[in-house]
Amino acid sequence: MTDLDYDTLELDTPLAPAYHHLKPLDTVNGFKIRPGFYDHNGAWAMPNGVSFTVHSQGAVSCEILLYHRTETQPYAVIPVPDCYRIGHVFSIFIFGLDVEEFEYAFRLDGPYDPEKGLLFSKDNILIDPYAKAVTGQSTWGKKASSDGYRARVVRNNFYWGAESPSQIPFDELIIYEMHVRGFTKMAQDVSAPGTFKGIIEKIPYLKILGVNAIELMPIFEFDELMDRRTVDGKELLNYWGYSTVSFFAPNTSYTSAVEYNREGLELKQLVKALHDNGMEIILDVVFNHTAEGDEKGPVFSFKGFDNNIYYMLTPEGYYYNFSGCGNTMNCNHPIVQRMIVDCLRYWVETYRIDGFRFDLASILGRNEDGSPMEHPPLIKALAFDPILGNTKLIAEAWDAGGLYQVGDFSDLKRWSEWNGRYRDDLREFLKGGLWCAGAAAQRMIGSPDLYDPEIRGKNASVNFITCHDGFTLYDLYAYNTKHNEANGWDNTDGSNDNRSWNCGAEGETSDPAVNTLRRRMIQNACLVLMCSRGIPMFLAGDEFCNTQYGNNNPYCQDNEISWLNWEMLEKNQDIFRFFRFMIHFRRRHASIRGTCRPNRYGLPEVSLHGETPWDASYGADTRVIGIMYAGYDEARKKDDIIYIAVNAYWESVTITLPELPDHLRWHTAANTGDTDCTCFETPAPLDSGHFLMGERSSIVLVAQ
Repeated sequence: MTDLDYDTLELDTPLAPAYHHLKPLDTVNGFKIRPGFYDHNGAWAMPNGVSFTVHSQGAVSCEILLYHRTETQPYAVIPVPDCYRIGHVFSIFIFGLDVEEFEYAFRLDGPYDPEKGLLFSKDNILIDPYAKAVTGQSTWGKKASSDGYRARVVRNNFYWGAESPSQIPFDELIIYEMHVRGFTKMAQDVSAPGTFKGIIEKIPYLKILGVNAIELMPIFEFDELMDRRTVDGKELLNYWGYSTVSFFAPNTSYTSAVEYNREGLELKQLVKALHDNGMEIILDVVFNHTAEGDEKGPVFSFKGFDNNIYYMLTPEGYYYNFSGCGNTMNCNHPIVQRMIVDCLRYWVETYRIDGFRFDLASILGRNEDGSPMEHPPLIKALAFDPILGNTKLIAEAWDAGGLYQVGDFSDLKRWSEWNGRYRDDLREFLKGGLWCAGAAAQRMIGSPDLYDPEIRGKNASVNFITCHDGFTLYDLYAYNTKHNEANGWDNTDGSNDNRSWNCGAEGETSDPAVNTLRRRMIQNACLVLMCSRGIPMFLAGDEFCNTQYGNNNPYCQDNEISWLNWEMLEKNQDIFRFFRFMIHFRRRHASIRGTCRPNRYGLPEVSLHGETPWDASYGADTRVIGIMYAGYDEARKKDDIIYIAVNAYWESVTITLPELPDHLRWHTAANTGDTDCTCFETPAPLDSGHFLMGERSSIVLVAQ
């Protein structure tokens, strides 16, 4: 063997020096082989070959299938010798393989006994659970000619430069949730709509808006053609992507060009571009279920490796369905737990991902029999893993099996939660649910009734009024009920608990009074969200009144229902300007975020008010919520005193403001009831301590 030039290696492996002196020990089917690296799952390429390592507790034999890229039948089948198996691990190093000349899969044999959860069969072609790239659907919506999935070995030669890991403090985040394809599919100013590159081209827009973190809906490899059907002449797909095929592989159909053996390159370019522009990236990850489905679903990976380990099964061998998608991952089995930790480590190490939002995260805390665990080992393992030490962890703290843990997901400060109570209580109050005033006020000040600051810290609550799952912000005030007929389920899918209000007309209308009211309601929601303690998050397109035409569950709509209509940005510049103003207002005022030290006037850090100061006796007929934040901003070297008032009543209400020290006066920064000028770059002083709030309006005042 010749000496290796390690400076020019383009291989995704830390093991190159260890293989420098490896020699073949055996020959099988014409290939020179030796045992591989047992501690490194998946396929690892070296200058002189590839190591393949998988594990299965139930399998009795393992074969590796090698394919030419355009062929449906393997050109080589290489059985792993029995003597190459240690414990439950099969590992083999095959010499002479060029990663650009083959794709691979596995066949495992073993007992077939569905009642015991054993589904081994040599008829099943299985993809590597640790595959870094999966073939099959590199073009969105087009099935490849090959049968089933295969994997590729990935070259990881991306140069990150001298970049330090992005570490925006959690309290400074403003999260913008988007779908990779839907975000730019209808954008006229990008060269590669519907791709990672399309997002890169929109970074200047995101910077102008002021958000500093994007949260991508699932980008792990998924099958958009799963459950494909036609309704009223339109093809419906698995558009959202909440059905994982491979946890370690990026979705190849989200790239602008095919990336043979360099899968993930464009995604890395996106991550670097975001970091270079002072922004972070959070991935929506789906570890609660997979695309293999229930008993009727396909067998292409975990079912064929160890079905009874990777999935929660009933005593009869059926699948528990706490995900609502056919199966449930057995997340607290040690094997699955390790895989999840390995997976997240990989995305942080290789892609420099800044955070993860865990879909239906309550499943991560269920025991193997489905029961909730008091101290789930996986939740703790993720919180204390050293590689994930600076990674943001956000839980969707519920599942489809009825487990709802908002406020009670974990007692560890490392975990934040999508605060579903914030969404529900603010929606209710803002549309006139006066009885909800007390709960809404608690949500606005960070939900201390749910998250004890001493135990959970100040960043436990990720606040949102809208997200991908439900109405857009425009639709929230344009529809009383969902309109999901286009999904083909007779409008039975999607939530019925929307707490929406159409402002007097269902759907689009030419009534100027209705449209004016809708715009004010949208501004109210934006103002409240940006002035609440906790981490704000909103849905892409809300800043310019994007609509889904009343569909609150467009999971299957790969069309204009789900794609952002960028023409609305020009039409609704006033709403965009208000969003931008409130985002930047929040970023300027540390007292809103709760990062100030005590102020010099002895005012409490947070205080609640009503129509009169210091009156927080919220009852069933409370019309106005008032909140005052007060602190000393070290960065600006000044006291930062902010007052927010929300009038949810359908008539004007006169409120009395808290008195300020003699040399300070209240100034208006934003007032959604002011039709002439909603927001003020230079706050306007008030003449007195009394203020007439317009019907269904909100204000922000600053003390100067």
